[in-house]
This record gives sequence, structure tokens and C-alpha cells, in this order.
Amino acid sequence: MRNRFIPVCAALLTLAAPAFAQSEDAVVVELFTSQGCASCPPADAIMGEIDARAGVIALSLHVDYWDYLGWKDRFASPQFTARQKAYARHAREKMVYTPQVVVQGQARLIGNRGAEVEAAVQAQLERAGRNGLHLDRQGDRVLITSAPVLSVAGPIHVQLVRFSPSESVTIERGENAGKTVTYHNVVKSWQHLTDWNGTSPLSIEAAAPGAAPLAVILQAVGPAEILSADVLR
Repeated sequence: MRNRFIPVCAALLTLAAPAFAQSEDAVVVELFTSQGCASCPPADAIMGEIDARAGVIALSLHVDYWDYLGWKDRFASPQFTARQKAYARHAREKMVYTPQVVVQGQARLIGNRGAEVEAAVQAQLERAGRNGLHLDRQGDRVLITSAPVLSVAGPIHVQLVRFSPSESVTIERGENAGKTVTYHNVVKSWQHLTDWNGTSPLSIEAAAPGAAPLAVILQAVGPAEILSADVLR
């Protein structure tokens, strides 16, 4: 299933100098999916298996371009469609599709091919080391600190993601009519906090009301390689 491109946009905060702690880096797996896509339920199930792995942040982003097929996906957002199309544009691909998995901002895979997804995740886990990204929840805010990332030239996107760990939906119409599907780590918001130069320590605070889990992702412009990520559940 395929569609054409639309643009994305971003927002800014401020930076200051921190103290930071070393932590294990995490591999980010993004699934672009839709309740209106007949090929997606196997990929949604694979995300549950991937999410159970240590060192992995598995995130489900629901796109909105299949809503016209007779069932409106209540998790879908044009922002997530825009993110998927930005990935495709950066890779000079003309089309997008569901289900699609993007591993660590780099490998782009058909999301219901479990062995290929698992292999890509394992390859990134073997590369992962330690990093200076650290998250500290302080009431309704989160403090984000990181050591410099000297291997990357140019701005790094600092992104805050809020998600729901599990959502089950009975789909009444469209290509998946009659199915009840469980979705894992359903992204509810994806916020670009700031552009960081990566050469000086990072320290920012961001609003994070409520008890929903959150992830912070440091990513090269493109969107391209995910350089560091951490999660608070």
C-alpha cells in the first residue's frame, strides 16, 4: 500500500550545561501501521515480540492515509504520515507503504517480515554501546541531559515521544472488519524539542504531564541515523 509525500516541521527550546551519567543505548524500532491496512496485523503482532527484547524501544506510529477505506484509525495522525514520508524523501524513495519498519532511523523494512525485522534489530543491538543520554522525571517535567556526540557534524534533533503501552481495538469496517488487534507502544505525540549542535553538553527540561511512558530520541537531520535514545516507563 502506497502514497505520496507531504512536508514536516519542527520547534525549538533552549540549551544549558549539565552533569550526565552513562547508560546503555537503546535501539529504536518504528512501525508505520494502520487499522485500515489488511497487511498490518502480523506486523503489529511482531512489534509485541520486538518490544519484549531488552534494549529496544518499539514504537507504533499510525498513519492516516488509509482512513478513506471505510474505517478511521483513531490513533492515526498526519504528523506520523509526515514522518514516514520524510524518511522516504531522505532515502530518495518515491513511495511509502504500510506496514513499514524503520530500525534506528536507517534500515527500512517490510514490517510483516519478522525474520528480516529481527535480523535488523539484532544487528543494531550488537553495535549499541554506552552513551551519555540520561532522563530524570521531575513531577510533570523531564530533565534531559547528554554528553556531546562528537561523531556527528551538524544539528541533532532532540525529540520527546509519549506513548501508550498497549491498546486493543475491535475494527468494525474496512479491510480488517471483524478483527480485534492489539497495538504495542502506540505513539500519541512526537515532539521536536530543539536542534542541538552535539559538540557541547545538552541539558533541557520539557513538559511531560501524566504517568504515560516517554522516550527521548537524538537523531541526525534527515531524519537519518538515531544516535541515542532512552525511555522512562
